[in-house]
Amino acid sequence: MSHPYLWKQPGRWVRWAAHEKPAIFFSCLIGISGPILLAVLPPFRRALGDYDPAPIPMSYPIPSGPRSPPKGYEDE
Repeated sequence: MSHPYLWKQPGRWVRWAAHEKPAIFFSCLIGISGPILLAVLPPFRRALGDYDPAPIPMSYPIPSGPRSPPKGYEDE
């Protein structure tokens, strides 16, 4: 019995690949789901009320006003 062709009989091919080559089949299934989830999940999250967090600051904030030198740390 020969294996089915993907483009002629996709349903039979999926069933055959899942039984005969499960590691390859399921790794392809997980790999294909990544780009699909990138397109589907952000709008779905926003519809549920989740929001994007504020961006992480890239530098330390400089305080406004004059700076006073630290006192009490003299090494003598």
